[in-house]
Amino acid sequence: QIELVESGGGLVQAGGSLRLSCAASGSIFSLATMGWYRQAPGKQRELVATTTNSGRTKYLDSVKGRFTISRDNAENTITVYLQMNSLKPEDTAIYYCNVVPMFANYWGQGTQVTVSS
Repeated sequence: QIELVESGGGLVQAGGSLRLSCAASGSIFSLATMGWYRQAPGKQRELVATTTNSGRTKYLDSVKGRFTISRDNAENTITVYLQMNSLKPEDTAIYYCNVVPMFANYWGQGTQVTVSS
């Protein structure tokens, strides 16, 4: 069964931290480049951070130095993390994980991150 389940979101004050997790069930994810995406109200979904299966990472300019993506590879389920530090109100969004480039059928429910000023 192929499934992506995000967790770890919440309400935090500006300057605070959160750690998001994405449980990706399905052997196809073990070799895939994975990414964290986010969608703020009234805005398009954007790619925030990516990690290859070997651990190479890339970041959206606005989160560089504050966010860290990592992954824990297992045979049939991998976990992708997003450590978010020094959060800003503009980071408020629903955060999703997916492969890169994204595949529409894989979108999960996402996890809400709200940063208060």
